[in-house]
Amino acid sequence: QVQLVESGGGLVQAGDSLRLSCAASERTFSSYAMGWFRQAPGKEREIVAAISLNGGNTNYAGSVKGRFTISRDNAKNTVYLQMNSLKPEDTAVYYCAAVPSPSGSVAYIRRTEYHYWGQGTQVTVSS
Repeated sequence: QVQLVESGGGLVQAGDSLRLSCAASERTFSSYAMGWFRQAPGKEREIVAAISLNGGNTNYAGSVKGRFTISRDNAKNTVYLQMNSLKPEDTAVYYCAAVPSPSGSVAYIRRTEYHYWGQGTQVTVSS
């Protein structure tokens, strides 16, 4: 059972940056592909970014491509989401998620593929 704890959310202004972190309890963290999702009020949870277990492959939602960067540090059991040029429409609860990954090169983008979820961290971007 993997426990995930997100941190780094907050209230910022449009154009600002934030870095989210997700710490995993699992010592075999490097065996998991990771993803960041977000859910705004009244909307479905959607993929933001995903990264393969070895960090070699990433995927991004079109709305964040070029502004957000996902990365991971397997030595620290942590995945990050660097968010730049934030917009009010980025306001949401952000969740990290993990999936065991037999294939090292896959960055999973479908919510249903993920097995473990964090509790979420709120990001609010004011205009």
